[in-house]
Amino acid sequence: MGLPGVHRVQVNAMTRRTRIIFDPHQTPLSSLLEALTGAGYQPRPLDARALDDARRDESKQLLKRLLVAGFGMMQAMMFALVLYLGPDNEIQGATLELFRWLGFLVASPVVLYSARPFFAGALQAWRARHLNMDVPIALAIAVIYGASFFQCLTGGTEVYFDSVAMLVFFLLTGRYLEMRARHRALDHTDALARLTPSWAEKLDSDDQPHRVALSELVSGDRVRVRDGGSIPADGLLLDSRARVDESLLSGESRPVEKCAGDRVIAGSVVQGQAITLQVTHCGEDTFLANLAGLATRAQTERPRLARAGEKTASRFVLRVLGLTALTALVWAIVDPSRLLDACLAVLVVSCPCAFALAVPAAITRSLSVLARQGVLVLRPDGLEILAGVDRVVFDKTGTLTEPSIAVTALDDSIDMDTALQWAASLSDTSEHPLSRALANSNDRALLPAHHARVLPGLGITGTVAGRALRLGRGDFATGGGEGEDDLLLADNEGVLARFQVHERIRADAGDLIDQLTAWGIESEILSGDARARVAEVASQLGVAAWRGRCMPTDKLARIGELRQAGHRVLVVGDGSNDAPVLAGADVSVALSSGSDLAQAQADIVLCSGRLSAIAECRTVARTTLRVLAQNQRWALSYNLCAMPLAAMGWVPPWLAAIGMSTSSLVVVLNALRIDRKRSHAGSIQEVQEGARL
Repeated sequence: MGLPGVHRVQVNAMTRRTRIIFDPHQTPLSSLLEALTGAGYQPRPLDARALDDARRDESKQLLKRLLVAGFGMMQAMMFALVLYLGPDNEIQGATLELFRWLGFLVASPVVLYSARPFFAGALQAWRARHLNMDVPIALAIAVIYGASFFQCLTGGTEVYFDSVAMLVFFLLTGRYLEMRARHRALDHTDALARLTPSWAEKLDSDDQPHRVALSELVSGDRVRVRDGGSIPADGLLLDSRARVDESLLSGESRPVEKCAGDRVIAGSVVQGQAITLQVTHCGEDTFLANLAGLATRAQTERPRLARAGEKTASRFVLRVLGLTALTALVWAIVDPSRLLDACLAVLVVSCPCAFALAVPAAITRSLSVLARQGVLVLRPDGLEILAGVDRVVFDKTGTLTEPSIAVTALDDSIDMDTALQWAASLSDTSEHPLSRALANSNDRALLPAHHARVLPGLGITGTVAGRALRLGRGDFATGGGEGEDDLLLADNEGVLARFQVHERIRADAGDLIDQLTAWGIESEILSGDARARVAEVASQLGVAAWRGRCMPTDKLARIGELRQAGHRVLVVGDGSNDAPVLAGADVSVALSSGSDLAQAQADIVLCSGRLSAIAECRTVARTTLRVLAQNQRWALSYNLCAMPLAAMGWVPPWLAAIGMSTSSLVVVLNALRIDRKRSHAGSIQEVQEGARL
């Protein structure tokens, strides 16, 4: 953008989203908005009201332009009929001239108003020194209108006001249908911005509800949510039981049962009876806000295939302009009277709209389908890689298994509740699954943990209640080799408590491993846990390759070995210590229940927590690549067939407009075939939708 402090600008033309990373100290937001406005774009915030306004304005403006073009086309064709029949019916020259000027009058609003988006797009491309699909269209419209106007001024007889009006009408019809398909493809992702209500019922000290704006909520407030209402913030349930619908967030179609103290998520819908919750996170700190932010980042990413498609379309436009010039030269020699029609047909019929839409249409649809299944794709390039993986590497704890904690031994100086309180207070600085298991086992208030430090693969050190503590595996906590299978809490005097870790394999982990094996994809487990526990889990899941006591560096080295051996590696993890491994894989998947760092490094996040969603994601990825290839073959075949016919003068401009619009529409409709059967079922059962990039 040419402004200081702007580090990165990502624009997705299909979704009409822009993501700008900038330094507000060098360039304030107001300057960015002014620059966008000056470039011809109207910036809007990504919230529910702005989304509705943007859709309504886009639809209304395009529909008005389409109606003006349709009315102008019908009137221009009526006047053109008189011109075509005039010589045979001996209509006087003055009358013919009148009807030519009447055609000019009705065609002018069509060109100057209805066709304005094409001219604006071509002008922006010209300023950016880039050739896009609007360039040949705008050139064709301008040539037809200008040549016809010149004929009127000089008393000529060949005017094409009916043709230019018809051309604009058919082009706008195609764009309107594309817009409807695009809005449908973005329904789920945009729905994330609509889930949170704009107000909440806050309870005062006397338990009386008061309606307040969402921005007034702070952590610690108590909020009541009525039956059928949306939860306004993340919090902890204060009632004994509740049922909430989290389908739009996780893809899980059935309501979730919650108990007192369980976490409830903003955007979830209460079912059965009103509930009371204590706010823990509100505003931009909620899980829903983070999810919407990740979705926006995914929408503005431009995949490698999309970038390649844009370059191909730009080169194709240049070739179209060259072919048009060659066509003009040939017809100037053969039959100058047919030169204009042939050149205009080439410009319009060969417009690379289908080329430019082939990739974004397919990827936008696939992101929508996956979002319905509780899968958020952060880097769409990952879909292309996922379709070809041949090795999957899993973390164990928190990924394949769900841990729980039990106290098995205590020092005489400490009781069980205190041991759990100290351990939970120390592990509160970590997002490891074992830390969450300790938090779930502790019933007391957490104590401040000073100088806490997380050592990936080993444990945590810090000072709690004035005592320097170490929590982790035995050799780390005690400096020796004991406690191979247990989690130890120790101080400088020795072991204070021993926690036995019980693990339950996730319900769908076995099904996923079986499906991967059926596809010929090998699975492997790399874990920092004790070898005996890793071996037990691997045996139950039927995984032959596994390693225990792996540090993050060991995992990263193993990933490097697999990649050097020619494997395409998918890594699945959820902890902060998995972040380097997720970043080093060809493609990576993190669970939404995992750490923020793991999600930031992952290509795909499983919001539903279902491991089986990985198999569904790969199926959609392979279907997407197949549809994408079909779209590109169709666009290429259409242009190879249509361009010679247009150059030979066999295609009138109005028919060229129909052909170009139809080719673009075919690409969009074909993209909607991705997981169509599942999409239909999901729309009934899961109430959720949502891409591109």
